[in-house]
Amino acid sequence: MIFKLEKRPSDSKAMAYLSPVLAVLLTLISGAIVFASLGHDPLGSLYVFFLQPLEDLYGWTELGIKVAPLLLCAMGLMLCFKAQVWNIGAEGQFILGGLGGGFLALQLGDVESYWVLPAVLLFGSLCGLAWAALAAWLKTRFSANEILTTIMLNYIALYFLYYGVHGPLKDPDGFNFPESALFSDFAMLPVIFEDYRLTISILFALFAVAVIWTFMSRAMLGFQINVLGQDPSAASFAGFKDKKLVWLVLLICGALAGLAGVSEVTGPVGQLNPYIAPGYGYAAIIIVFLGRMHPGGIVIASMLLALTYMGGEMVQMDLTLPKSITGLFQGMLLFYLLACDLLISYRIVRDRPVQTKSSSNQQETAQA
Repeated sequence: MIFKLEKRPSDSKAMAYLSPVLAVLLTLISGAIVFASLGHDPLGSLYVFFLQPLEDLYGWTELGIKVAPLLLCAMGLMLCFKAQVWNIGAEGQFILGGLGGGFLALQLGDVESYWVLPAVLLFGSLCGLAWAALAAWLKTRFSANEILTTIMLNYIALYFLYYGVHGPLKDPDGFNFPESALFSDFAMLPVIFEDYRLTISILFALFAVAVIWTFMSRAMLGFQINVLGQDPSAASFAGFKDKKLVWLVLLICGALAGLAGVSEVTGPVGQLNPYIAPGYGYAAIIIVFLGRMHPGGIVIASMLLALTYMGGEMVQMDLTLPKSITGLFQGMLLFYLLACDLLISYRIVRDRPVQTKSSSNQQETAQA
């Protein structure tokens, strides 16, 4: 029996918004099956993964720590995807932002001035912007596929980080561990609540949401980005400069991802090490599609993906399961989301072979 995908006459708008909800439910069911197959109570394990991290104020502040970089990266990627620029390089831009900002923080370690932190944040954002500019130049100058170039630039950025923490940026008094010295207090982001680790990076993220939301709904450039993504030929006919818009969305995305990276190293991490980027740039891709490319939906999706990072740490401690369970849940969520989105536009039908006139004559002769 052969099946094929057949285009539906029209897409369901209701299902377009219910698709993320259905994807989350399917992920929960699959997660329960995974926990049961590993010999753990399914419901209890899901409670540990999704609810136990938020039982107190400390858990909510830790959630905010993880939401901030995810939200910054996701808002930049939303701009790119709105313009049909498939930037997969937020991870590399995040790393370059953290590496550049961390480098400047180390160089200014002996400077006791309140301008150190703004300089570090600005330099980190510019490093992320410059890394995205390289992808924009390759796309607009040589028509290079941005999916391939940005993925490859991610690995180059990662090995720059490895070189730095194993080489010139390694702490000489760090017992040969691949990490830099701790940053000075003047290069560290202030915390919002005393005795908690949540920094003002969450305010940066929320401000970015408000600005980009307004930009996309009110500004002429935001309108041009939407038109370019929906119909490039219409954008060209209207006289919109597509290369200019490609540069714009990539530079904004790079700057926001770079800000996320430098906020991470000057916030909860406090130094450079090989693990400053736990996949936030890749998780932000899931967030954008889970949030339906809408700022409000992206905020909610960022909280959900941030919770998977916390849940992975909880099951590692309480259930002695590997931390990679986080990647498993994120992968299942993306798979179900893509599958649900596919079935919104297409349906599975049986592929009936078309009988030609000669074949039908042969069948009638055989029956006679």
